Amino acid sequence: MITRREFIRNTAATGMLAGTSGLAMPAIAQNAPIKLGYVSPQSGPLAAFAEADKFIIDGFLAATKAAGLNYEVVVKDSQSNPNRAAEVAKELIVNDKVNLMLVASTPETTNPVATTCEAEEVPCLSTVAPWQPWFIGQQGNPGDPASWKPFNYAYHFFWGLEDVIAVFTNMWAQVETNKKVGGLFPNDGDGNAWGDGTVGLPPVLAKGGYGLTDTGRYQNLTDDFSAQISAFKGASCEIITGVMIPPDFTTFWNQAKQQGFTPKVASMGKALLFPQSVEALGKSGHNLSSEVWWTPNHPFKSSLTGESSAQVAQGFTKATGRQWTQPIGFVHALFEIAADVMKRAGEAGDGDKVAAAIAATKLDTLVGPIAWDGAKLPPFAAKNIAKTPLVGGQWRLKDSGGYDLVITDNKTAPTIPTGGKMEVIG
Repeated sequence: MITRREFIRNTAATGMLAGTSGLAMPAIAQNAPIKLGYVSPQSGPLAAFAEADKFIIDGFLAATKAAGLNYEVVVKDSQSNPNRAAEVAKELIVNDKVNLMLVASTPETTNPVATTCEAEEVPCLSTVAPWQPWFIGQQGNPGDPASWKPFNYAYHFFWGLEDVIAVFTNMWAQVETNKKVGGLFPNDGDGNAWGDGTVGLPPVLAKGGYGLTDTGRYQNLTDDFSAQISAFKGASCEIITGVMIPPDFTTFWNQAKQQGFTPKVASMGKALLFPQSVEALGKSGHNLSSEVWWTPNHPFKSSLTGESSAQVAQGFTKATGRQWTQPIGFVHALFEIAADVMKRAGEAGDGDKVAAAIAATKLDTLVGPIAWDGAKLPPFAAKNIAKTPLVGGQWRLKDSGGYDLVITDNKTAPTIPTGGKMEVIG
């Protein structure tokens, strides 16, 4: 059986498909729109990642239309389910015949979509998942580095575990602790990567003099963390870290408070990215800390609209009445890169040319410079990963209610300004 991409190449060679040229990228048929497929978790426990999707896509379509470009974005909901993500990706390829696939938000969404695209030879851009669980998680044998191979059609931009570990330990160094850490790692793509004894937190923490209490992998949407809390109390852990989905951290933190366990520092990946997740904790969310990918204070502008990070965040609040959220920057950048790639690709119906255009990208975006140039990456991942800057911050309860995210460490990205220092959880 031939792939859809092979079918397009074969029919194009016989003249059945024709491209056009001009300002807008040529589509497969005369005057047909460039079709972008977009998959994200708009429902289910990961839905907070997709909160700004409609705002960003509406802005993208308005900006490209104003520039005389003809785009169509076909959106699919993964429902926070990896199997569903793969299913809708196949629908976008086979039924909608998209020219470029876009996907965002956690390995449970990005990986099945990217894997499907690689198999079908359809170019794919993904983001909002650390590069290790994205790249290694798609390998046939994740436990055998010698077998890892680069991808030809799937490309990813984000930071890596090395960056979040550096950010977390830099934040912890600002507070006096006994360096005993409790780890919370679920049995999913992120949890297995973050807790991995080779590429995850354990070896780096050990090298830094931290003692890690890892109670093993738990299932997402667990309703009882008593065993983990007991283990952390028994080990006198003063730091808690890991990578939890938002509802699980809410459950854990409420139970920890009820059971008399309050660490000095809690730096949690994924769960503490969103203001609504922290607000759900009431006053007990004060001084919880997290990795910070993007804020209105990031010194970057959109290549698509020329807006600053602050202007994009203000636009979201004005349009929705809600506080800005970190995925805004990366989903916006995803569509920035798509527009730039398709402009340079030459033939929207030729997946090889679109993939080559992705690989050649050098673009200043809302989340910083993007280039698949292999900088600061191991050779096996250099072709497919573009790195972005990362800093760390704490949520501070405002006198007026709600929370502000204050950047407290920028050693890994000094161009992004800090707004304060780390404080102990009260």
